[in-house]
Amino acid sequence: MRLGGQVRTVSSMNGYVVVGWDMVAALNLADGLGANPYLAALILPEVEQIACAKINERLQADG
Repeated sequence: MRLGGQVRTVSSMNGYVVVGWDMVAALNLADGLGANPYLAALILPEVEQIACAKINERLQADG
């Protein structure tokens, strides 16, 4: 996970919850990898939503 250190979290009763990515870092990473910045800006919010949900599912499962 290349954006591993670039997540936004909030504290909860059970630890923490990932609420999103640092989009500036995500777009800079996409640019550095040679991705089209326009397409990255369109796609990353959708990917972010799914990825954060899956990360939170794993965090809950691990306790």
